[in-house]
Formats: sequence, structure tokens, C-alpha cells
Amino acid sequence: MQKKCLEPWIDDKTRILIVGTMPGDESIEKQMYYANPQNRFWKYIQEILNNGIELKSKDDKQKLLQSNGIGLWDSLSKCERDGSLDSNIEKEQPNDFSKFQTVKYILFNGQKAAKYFEKYNLEYLSNRQSFSLPSTSPANASIPDAVKFGKWKEVLQSLIEK
Repeated sequence: MQKKCLEPWIDDKTRILIVGTMPGDESIEKQMYYANPQNRFWKYIQEILNNGIELKSKDDKQKLLQSNGIGLWDSLSKCERDGSLDSNIEKEQPNDFSKFQTVKYILFNGQKAAKYFEKYNLEYLSNRQSFSLPSTSPANASIPDAVKFGKWKEVLQSLIEK
């Protein structure tokens, strides 16, 4: 089944870009990044940036990220995929990141996001610092949640403080 990414949450103040691979089915259906409640992304963001206070609306989530110079997008613009697993991706087409010149740091939400980004946008990385973080997806159960959260917190806080 053909899948298409969401619109980027990037503006002219975005310094830190968090890059996923391709939204899962629930995110595509709801047109909301990381909409699957089992995905840990928003839990981590709330803990790191919002003192653990739950963000309820899409607008609140987007505003919190933007107020910290953080954007969201995906490595792929389109692909063929049954279900939501990155391992099922075929016939991928990349997104073009070249127009986003304010970005200084790229955080990859999982190894597949980094793999596809590097495959198609390697030149974009040449003058930017990048970090591969453990995927927040519920499919990434091999790493304990506390370990994943610790890595996200360490990297994100250090970049926000710069």
C-alpha cells in the first residue's frame, strides 16, 4: 500500500530537526506525528521539555517544539509498505531537506531513519551534527524504556542549551 509522509513541522527558527522514517498508519490517518499512543515520542518530549505536563492538542505539541527550535519530518516522502513497520518499506522516495538551512543538528528517531536519510541526503549532513537515537516506536522493545529515554534526554537537553 502506498504511504505518504506528513507535512514538515519546520520553520525559519528550526535549529534541531528530529527525523523519522515514515509515519505509521495511525499517524497518517490522524495526520499527526507519533499518534500511536504506544509510541514513546510525546512522553519523552513532555518529560524533557514540558516538566512532564501532558500536551493534549496537535497545536500545543507543535508550539512546544517550535518554541525550543525543534522541527519534525521524515526521511521518506513516499513508499510502499504493508502496516507500519519500517522493515516492510519498499520503493521508497526521499524527502528533500536542502531548503532547510537553519537546521544545525539532526536527531534520527531510529536506525532506519538514519539509513534512509544518509542514502539520499548525505550532502545535507556535511556541515551539520547528527545523532542516531533509539527509536521511540513500540516495535523497538529490545532496549529498555529507561535507557531510550536517558539517551533522548541527554542529547536533546545538551542541544537546547547550546
